[in-house]
Amino acid sequence: MTQHLVVVGGGMVAQRLVEALRDRDAAGTWRITVLAEEPRRPYDRVALTSYFSGRDADDLALGDPALWDDPLVTLVRDDAVVAVDRAASTVTTARGRTEHYDHLVLATGSAAWVPPIEGADLPGVFVYRTVDDVAALRGYVERIDRPVRGAVLGGGLLGLEAAGALQALGATTTVLQVGTHLMSAQVDLGGGEALRRLINQLGVGVRLNATTTRIRPHRRGGVGRLDLADGGRLDADVVVIAAGVRPRDELGRAADLAIGARGGVVVDDTCLTSDPSISAIGEVACIQGACIGLVAPGYAMAEITADRLLGGVSAFPGADTATKLKLAGVDVASFGDAFATTPGALEIVWADPVGGVYKKLVMSDDARTLLGGVLVGDASAYAGLRPMLGRELPGDPAAFLLPEGGGGAPELDLPDDAGVCSCNNVSAGTVRGAVTEHACTDLGAVKACTRAGTSCGSCLPLVKKLMTTELTKQGITVSSSLCEHFALSRAQLYDAVRVSGVSSFTQVIERFGTGRGCDICRPTVASILSTTAPAHVLEGERAALQDTNDHVMANLQKDGSYSVVPRIPGGEVTPEGLMAIGSVAQEFGLYTKITGGQRIDLFGARIDQLPVIWQRLVDAGFESGHAYGKSLRTVKSCVGSTWCRFGVQDSVALAVMLELRYRGLRSPHKIKLGVSGCARECAEARGKDVGVIATDKGWNVYVGGNGGFTPRHAQLLAEDLSTEALVRTIDRFLLYYVRTADRLQRTAPWIDDVDGGLAGVRAVVMDDALGICADLDAQMARHVDEYEDEWRATLEDPEKLRRFASFVNAPQTPDPSLAYVPERGQSRPATAVERAAALRGDPVLVAGTTLEVRS
Repeated sequence: MTQHLVVVGGGMVAQRLVEALRDRDAAGTWRITVLAEEPRRPYDRVALTSYFSGRDADDLALGDPALWDDPLVTLVRDDAVVAVDRAASTVTTARGRTEHYDHLVLATGSAAWVPPIEGADLPGVFVYRTVDDVAALRGYVERIDRPVRGAVLGGGLLGLEAAGALQALGATTTVLQVGTHLMSAQVDLGGGEALRRLINQLGVGVRLNATTTRIRPHRRGGVGRLDLADGGRLDADVVVIAAGVRPRDELGRAADLAIGARGGVVVDDTCLTSDPSISAIGEVACIQGACIGLVAPGYAMAEITADRLLGGVSAFPGADTATKLKLAGVDVASFGDAFATTPGALEIVWADPVGGVYKKLVMSDDARTLLGGVLVGDASAYAGLRPMLGRELPGDPAAFLLPEGGGGAPELDLPDDAGVCSCNNVSAGTVRGAVTEHACTDLGAVKACTRAGTSCGSCLPLVKKLMTTELTKQGITVSSSLCEHFALSRAQLYDAVRVSGVSSFTQVIERFGTGRGCDICRPTVASILSTTAPAHVLEGERAALQDTNDHVMANLQKDGSYSVVPRIPGGEVTPEGLMAIGSVAQEFGLYTKITGGQRIDLFGARIDQLPVIWQRLVDAGFESGHAYGKSLRTVKSCVGSTWCRFGVQDSVALAVMLELRYRGLRSPHKIKLGVSGCARECAEARGKDVGVIATDKGWNVYVGGNGGFTPRHAQLLAEDLSTEALVRTIDRFLLYYVRTADRLQRTAPWIDDVDGGLAGVRAVVMDDALGICADLDAQMARHVDEYEDEWRATLEDPEKLRRFASFVNAPQTPDPSLAYVPERGQSRPATAVERAAALRGDPVLVAGTTLEVRS
């Protein structure tokens, strides 16, 4: 018989509980109602800061939206629960809704704690907890018509992310920390000092031992300044309070449930409260004597509760308190006994104050068992070390702290029960089992099977390493061969071709491959040669290497006709240009459509019409838009500061410059760019392979945003770059991708595959970790200098024009006796005339291609 589960709260942990229960409850024994206080479905609170860099509330939504369409799941939004009646087993909401429960789960989370400071209620003072909080903060800052001065009260994890958010809005920001160092709950004094240096380098001020006693109003209203306990003061226009959180246990208190000494609803290791019909999970739960303000333990509680509701006996294993700071340019991680409180613990420290790096491992008294660690400035070892907590490290522990190549740290062979993904509670054994038991042979399949790496993503390098090692152990050859004709991967072949200087497919396959090639390797080699030995795509032997679209420099449509897409850089076009395109479309009977990339598509051209159409367009000043190639497609832009009253930079000018710079750049897959003139993100740059968003100080650049079957939002690569630095960074990113990505691999999965992920990419293109940046710069300069419009060059070459003919016996125009039927590329019934012609066996030309018309 179906029972009713009521979940109070619509946050991340509540979402995980519903997801876990529905995944396991195939019999449908539980019907679930989620009562959420906020007016939206559960979202990623951990990623709130990204809201200031272009993402909106919908972008932050968690999981598969189909979960909330499940007939056994009801999500009630914008209706807070105000009372729990344990005797009647009911809850009542603010809007008068009453729900009876067979079991109740409190997942109410926590609320920001506001210290009793005079002036904390002034306009311009904000907390940093929900989407509504950050939306209000952004709106307030954007309404200030002068340079904004921001202050953040609290130098913990949340406070530093709030400082990053204010900085993203263009505010000059200072963090005021009551204690002796930043992130004092996670790192020690040495780590805190290294962190302070890194934060200062980002342009954020830090005041330590700074207690705010009063927030004074400005004479024009709102915040004016802060008074400090030491007699100092700080002028500010906006204040964010990030002084800590308190569990939202008011429902539990009112229902007379057991409450912890420092708040929170007391639960046992199965997450049951003092009432066996009520559970509590997440930050509201006081488990093993503490409320834990991290998502990973909350997820673990959700999984345990789902298991218990279905008859399982899971118990809370203890809190994984490992944390990482999510602030661009600052790498911080803390795990285990970071403060060496274990009796006899030893601390091994390596510090580079100049480089801003501090690393510490806490070991047992025999220096063999790892108890904890702090990593500041370089947290690359975090993914491998954290799962080794409580286990012996092989070799000298100090070797794990030295820079790469300096210590000879041994490989870590993780036991099966070692945790790999704390967000989703995935062990090394589960990852290995995805290979051995579920036949997963690539990273995407392992992620889908185990959920490892699907939340914060920091564990992906370790997950990939485990997968690859297990495939090898199972005797499965992890082949990176391009195809049967080349034993090299695409990246290896690219380097071989580049270094050897060969310039034709014949030379490439004779030197590095076997046989005569195939439809996999031939286009791939053509793409490689386009950047190592540039030449026209239809020049000599290269014409035979191209894919269908490149072969005629147009996109083949499903009806056999072709599309024509002239380049319109940045979407900027003159009235004369528009009229020229319209005239061509009208003369040739083409269907026109504005594309998502701010261009105009012309559909329905016959192959023999392509040269004539392009001659008209070239004469009007247009060039190939490369819509047919695995290359740069478009650089989308908003109107920016030229027209928009919110624009802070000229996004159109930058978009035009970038599109003209990268036009014709062949790559493993198509690439798209976007430029937004402010944080409102009207150009949707975060959905592009390279996205640029303007700030008051310059440009933020994001990478790895893709559409397709697995849409991905781009990740922040660098902040506040000058235009010169921005272009240099994009140059290097694109060419590093061109050189090293697999065939048909988009930028998002490529970044996952790079050693170190996004941090690894950043190290190469920003810090020249591989020493190749000068070479990348020179290669891009050659590309820009040697670019030529493919269609203009084709029109000037009679030999190339010979391939643009419908029939060999009618090279100029098809048989005039054939009937032409204008189409929009959509299916439609045959006309009576067409049916009669088909029955007679006569050919009928539809949209430029001879087709059989069935009656």
